[in-house]
Amino acid sequence: MPPPPRTLPLPAPGRRRRRARWIVRVIAVSSVALLAASGIGHAMVTGVDEGITRVDAFKGMDHRPRPVTGTGMNFLVAGTDNRDRLSKAEKDRYHLGGAPCHCTDTIMLVHLSAARDRASVISLPRDSFAEVPEYRSDRTGRQMPAHPVRLNAAYAEGGPNLTVRTVEHMTGVHIDHYLEVDFTSFMKTVDTVGGVQVCTTTPLKDRYTGLDLPKGTSKLNGGEALQYVRARHLDGGSDLGRMQRQQRFLVALLHRITDSETLMNPVAFKRITSTMLGSLRADAGFGPREMVALGQALRSFKPSSSEFASVPVGDINYTVPNLGSTVKWDEDRAEKLFEAIRADRPLAVHKKRKQRATMVDVAPDEVRVQVENGTGTRGLAARTDRALRADGFATTGAPRNAQARAERTEITYDPRWNRSVRTLAAALPGAKLRAVSGQGPVLRVTLGPDHKEVHKVRAELPATGSGDVPAVTGDEEECK
Repeated sequence: MPPPPRTLPLPAPGRRRRRARWIVRVIAVSSVALLAASGIGHAMVTGVDEGITRVDAFKGMDHRPRPVTGTGMNFLVAGTDNRDRLSKAEKDRYHLGGAPCHCTDTIMLVHLSAARDRASVISLPRDSFAEVPEYRSDRTGRQMPAHPVRLNAAYAEGGPNLTVRTVEHMTGVHIDHYLEVDFTSFMKTVDTVGGVQVCTTTPLKDRYTGLDLPKGTSKLNGGEALQYVRARHLDGGSDLGRMQRQQRFLVALLHRITDSETLMNPVAFKRITSTMLGSLRADAGFGPREMVALGQALRSFKPSSSEFASVPVGDINYTVPNLGSTVKWDEDRAEKLFEAIRADRPLAVHKKRKQRATMVDVAPDEVRVQVENGTGTRGLAARTDRALRADGFATTGAPRNAQARAERTEITYDPRWNRSVRTLAAALPGAKLRAVSGQGPVLRVTLGPDHKEVHKVRAELPATGSGDVPAVTGDEEECK
């Protein structure tokens, strides 16, 4: 048995848009699941299936070395920037001007476990440093040697086939099916299901895409959803923030579809799946049987059944001659991620949570905290210090008794750290806040008799260096 191909040092935050395309695929599958259970799924899908454009993503690969087929099922999902079928008014309204590059704006690896009880979605940043294997060009007939590229260039050079070969070479993961969607199908899918609800802890405004959302919950139509998943000029995290917004949107869309009563209506189902699948490009092996089987597997899926991760990054500005700046993966940590996929294991830091985490603006590991016990309960400060540290806070690790008893839990803070205190307050709901000028960067918590437990919090932007495989479950990405 040959060893899996070596993992190239690859990327992290992927430099542009559209991971939300997988949505279209899973949507169809999830829809099929519900109808398959009622006995009409296969017949309905068989008719809709005729609208799928087929691509030979695995041409000639039977005669080439490939990663060993593992357990479970692996999909490579590509989102392209094709906007040819959009009207000029739509392009102007949603800031989609300029010529498309006809390349992959979003590349995702989706793994469905053999037991069909878990789906793992991994973002492969488009600007990842990669190496396309040797291939023969369909356009020129010339034999092209292996050479370094940005990952999305594999599609521009050799289409789906070269993209599949490149990803298999990079990850050592055997790809079973290839799926591809574009701007138009994404927008129409969201409109067909009646829009999708998203939430944010801060206002989001991006002049490049035209996105302008208030803090809180908003319902987006197709064009607005496209702006939401494309925006990358909103925060310091740039592509990292965009990738997590795309994950969050995927969960919201799946929730919208699987909870929709219209899926039990054959007419509504036909309209939705026709919209989703009519502009889909897929390999010939992805047919009605696979769609229904996958749908049945996803029927009982809950948000907690899915997990989302991005490839760990080693260098976000890895310069390559004749290529310029690329994103280089952390080779060791990336290998652990893909080894888990090959072995059909949950991702390293994937774990069930008893309570849903509250999203916050400032990551807890950036918040320094001193814990004091203002009650007569022995060990309360030590237990709270450990709980805060377990939730990611940078506690002093030296809990102590307060100078006086406290009637209720209080957090004192320097006004210059007014954003950090909101993160701590979310972890200690109900605590009184008191500004103390000159206190400095360390926030002080004085525990009162009202203190019960530490509530879990999570930053909107993913941590870049915690754990071997930073991952979150779908229930952590839901709006509350």
